Amino acid sequence: MKISAVLITFNEEKHIADAIKSLACADEILVVDSESTDGTREKGMKAGAKVLVKKWAGFSAQKQFAVDQAEHDWIISLDADERVSPELRSEIFGLKKNGTTADGYRIPRLSIYMGRPIRHGGWYPDWQLRFFDRRKGKWKDVRIHESFEMAKGSKTAKLNGEIIHYSVESAAHHHLMVGERYAPLAARQMFDNGRRTSPIKIVFAGWLTFIQTYIVKGGFLDGIPGFVIAYFAAHHSFLKHVLLWEMQNAKTPPE
Repeated sequence: MKISAVLITFNEEKHIADAIKSLACADEILVVDSESTDGTREKGMKAGAKVLVKKWAGFSAQKQFAVDQAEHDWIISLDADERVSPELRSEIFGLKKNGTTADGYRIPRLSIYMGRPIRHGGWYPDWQLRFFDRRKGKWKDVRIHESFEMAKGSKTAKLNGEIIHYSVESAAHHHLMVGERYAPLAARQMFDNGRRTSPIKIVFAGWLTFIQTYIVKGGFLDGIPGFVIAYFAAHHSFLKHVLLWEMQNAKTPPE
């Protein structure tokens, strides 16, 4: 059994070498870069990866392209801000040696936020289907929160080792990600799916999300980082409804 590790990148020179270093369990490491303007490609090649350049086509399409270009059928998919933990590497080495019992494996993802591992507020275990036989599925075509979708009849199992996720660099970075990426993409996905919002939803969406994240899901147990996460979750919920309201009331449909 041989494994290809695939990553998609854009301006990830800070992270790419460490991500590749964590993938010692792979027989091939393939980076698909969407025209970075920093040293991502050079650092990726120096770290031992094969690097291809492809114009950005969206998260799902970019990841599917990477999977299709890989040399081997068994794939581990990683983002540049993620790392394969030593425990997960050991498990994958074990599967290489003894054989697999499923067509795809879900892996718990542990995010590090403000220097602290986050285990509450809905952020953990955040199961991700990242180790799979590419012949048994494909990346789901969505604008945000893309995931690998197994074909009907495929068998999935869970691993215990974690993917370590260095999700955001700072609170300021988190704020930008919500405003410039996640909320706009979420609003457009809702619009495309035929969902619509209302003034009542705009008013209460943020408050309800904060209560759910901070209190119901135990975000308060993660200290100040847990409070900050709940705040930005509320902001995201509020903003995506505002943006959806603008889309549904626009005189011309959004592009």
